[in-house]
Amino acid sequence: MQCKLSARGLRGFFLAFSLFGAALATAQAANPSMLNDFKFDAPTFVHQLPFAQYKMVLQVSEDDPQRWALVLNNAQNALDYFGQEKVQVVVVAYGPGLRMLLKDSPVAQRIAAQDAEGIEFDACHNTMEGMAKKLGHLPELVPQAVIVPAGVVRIMQLEHAGFEYLKP
Repeated sequence: MQCKLSARGLRGFFLAFSLFGAALATAQAANPSMLNDFKFDAPTFVHQLPFAQYKMVLQVSEDDPQRWALVLNNAQNALDYFGQEKVQVVVVAYGPGLRMLLKDSPVAQRIAAQDAEGIEFDACHNTMEGMAKKLGHLPELVPQAVIVPAGVVRIMQLEHAGFEYLKP
């Protein structure tokens, strides 16, 4: 059996394909990204904290709002104890835990508030691509989320750079 597409059908296919590509690019463009300049031995951050004496990375890999609250509490407790200028906190979400950083997350307002205090929220691009296969587009993240190539690699990078690792 042969499949024939008319010129109109081909135009429709290419239009749909280009719109899908544009949607993917738009979803990525809405958030800061480390995809193009990620260097394992030279971590970068959205919040520059040059005087931070203490550094902590928190892993979020579960789709559990109670666990998310615990992670956010841990991050806030460190910030309150050491002070904004003396501690650098990065929360890395991947796998089912990426749902914490979705636009409609029940903790979205809290993420915005903590980002304003200097806590960084990193989103795994590998997980986003996996979700895109099911959704037909990349998931929409909270505006504060920073896209990193891979959540586990980001955690390894930060541990290599002297960050204390916690998985509440």
